[in-house]
Amino acid sequence: MRIAAIALALALLGCSRTSRKPPIEIIPDMDRQPRFRVQGETPLFADRRMSRPPVPGTVARGALSELSQAQSSPLPWTMQTLERGRERFDIYCAPCHDRTGAGRGIVALRGSWPAGDLRETRLREVSDRELFEVITNGRRTMPAYRYQIPEHDRWAIVAYVRALQRAASATPADVPDELRDQLR
Repeated sequence: MRIAAIALALALLGCSRTSRKPPIEIIPDMDRQPRFRVQGETPLFADRRMSRPPVPGTVARGALSELSQAQSSPLPWTMQTLERGRERFDIYCAPCHDRTGAGRGIVALRGSWPAGDLRETRLREVSDRELFEVITNGRRTMPAYRYQIPEHDRWAIVAYVRALQRAASATPADVPDELRDQLR
């Protein structure tokens, strides 16, 4: 009992600081290091300001770019755009939605949830922006692909999905005359 009381008293004495001397610092470089003070002055720069102005053309991390602000696909509908969209679609989207966008990919078939059919009327009527947002942020069981797929490629995927939707609902009247003559 007496030993416990002595140990407690020593512990309490050790916790209080009775010395006016600063504590011993093994590595003092983190406590006292040169630094700039906000809105201070320094002879280091010609304008003597410590706070530096942003470099012209700098965009803050996470700020919206022109591509991400667009309501419809800002990319031109070229074969190069559609080919890039197809490549990215086959990598990221086809495992769930299959290569035709019907929602019968290998992951969806073996999983316990259905993947959406990208060719259905409801999804044909949503804006390009909404498709882009779903690819970017995900929805329900679909994960967000903002970090895996660059913004330009997400828009290319939107263009390719639009091409898949159009192909799924195409009629013979949609075939250009010059191609229709070649098919006969």
